[in-house]
Amino acid sequence: QIQLVQSGGGLVQVGGSLSLNCEVFGRTFNRYRNTVGWFRQAPGKEREFVAAIRWESGSTAYSDSVKGRFTISRDNAKLTVDLQMNSLKPDDTANYLCATGRNVITTEISSQYDYWGQGTQVTVSS
Repeated sequence: QIQLVQSGGGLVQVGGSLSLNCEVFGRTFNRYRNTVGWFRQAPGKEREFVAAIRWESGSTAYSDSVKGRFTISRDNAKLTVDLQMNSLKPDDTANYLCATGRNVITTEISSQYDYWGQGTQVTVSS
C-alpha cells in the first residue's frame, strides 16, 4: 500500500509562482519501477495530465500547456516530488493531484496510475 500526501498550492496572481509537494509513504514504492505524475482537474473539465517523472532515471514529461513554465523534480532520499510552477495563468486554476504507478507505460494516461494524493487547490487570479 502506498500513500501520497500533498502540500503547497493556494492563491496567486497571474505571472506568479507556486510549488506543490507530494510525499510518498509505503514500503511497496519501487524506486526502480515507479513513476510519479501530476494531474489537474478544473470544475466541469476532465482530468488533465500535467507532468511526470520516472523515479529511477529521473526522466520527465510535460504537457504542452505547461512545458517551459513547470518543473517536476524528485528527492530520492526524502521520497518527495515537487512541482514548481512559474508564470502562472488563470487557465492553470484547478485541483492538482499527484499519483504513482508501478507499471506506467504512457505517463499521460491517468488510469495507469494506482495511487492518488488527496488533491490541492491552485487558484490563479487575474
